[in-house]
Amino acid sequence: MREDVSLGDYRWLTVGPKGHADVTIILSAIGAPHFDEETAAQLRSVIAKGALGPGVMATDDCHKSFEELSARGVEFVQEPADRPYGIEAVFRDNSGNWFSLTQRKG
Repeated sequence: MREDVSLGDYRWLTVGPKGHADVTIILSAIGAPHFDEETAAQLRSVIAKGALGPGVMATDDCHKSFEELSARGVEFVQEPADRPYGIEAVFRDNSGNWFSLTQRKG
């Protein structure tokens, strides 16, 4: 964890991998103060459908990472599959965001 700031009902949390100060991921719920409830509900719906994903995480071995993360309780919505760009698995976080776990073709 890098930052954890509470502003009333709103929380701003940043994390990043150890040893990589140049990489920061912002974790923030969709809603106030940035969006009214109607807009927030629309965005949550789009994210839940997988139409808007916040990122791609690279791995050297998608199958191995899939097994390790599954064992830790990560909810995958797509098992590793061959794609034109490499091997990809897709998972969701506990806020409904979709992420691609990708092993690029070498």
